[in-house]
Amino acid sequence: MSWVLASTSPRRKELLAQAGFSDAGFSFKQVAPDIDESLIPGESAVDFVLRLAKEKAAAGLALCTDIDDAKVLGSDTIVVLGEQILGKPVDRQDAQAILASLSGKTHQVMTAVAVTNGTTTLTRLCQTAVTFCELSAQTIDAYIDTQEPMDKAGAYGIQGLGGCFVKTIIGSYSAVVGLPLVETRELLTEMNLIK
Repeated sequence: MSWVLASTSPRRKELLAQAGFSDAGFSFKQVAPDIDESLIPGESAVDFVLRLAKEKAAAGLALCTDIDDAKVLGSDTIVVLGEQILGKPVDRQDAQAILASLSGKTHQVMTAVAVTNGTTTLTRLCQTAVTFCELSAQTIDAYIDTQEPMDKAGAYGIQGLGGCFVKTIIGSYSAVVGLPLVETRELLTEMNLIK
């Protein structure tokens, strides 16, 4: 069985391998979809993350002209604090501000998954509550020095050093990493990619 992951994220690839999706007889190709990830004015966080996952899957499908009957999985993760969507930090100062805003608070991590074959597109949304411990300015600066937060929504990686800041998690750990495995398996089953 062959299908396409519309993401170059090493974390998503690792999660799929962890779930057995790289075993013999089941393989996936990775492509890099290029979409506009701008928020549409008035768009809710839920609508935003679902739209991005669908657009990534569709853009990935457009890159698969060499695969007959391609089935493509797209995913996106956002961090939401109150009503504010916290994306990837644009620079060090942005990372400092994001991490300071998360310090001692509970935020939502929303990960959407979409699978498309061009005719049918199915989606799932996973929401997880994550509570951070209090972070000092010194701790934040030391973490940013590692460069780990610079390519991650919310400026932290739960699977890395950023996991040291997580006091509690209610929901899916794999969704916070970048791909909710239960929901992904459900979608792949619905699309007849797995049994």
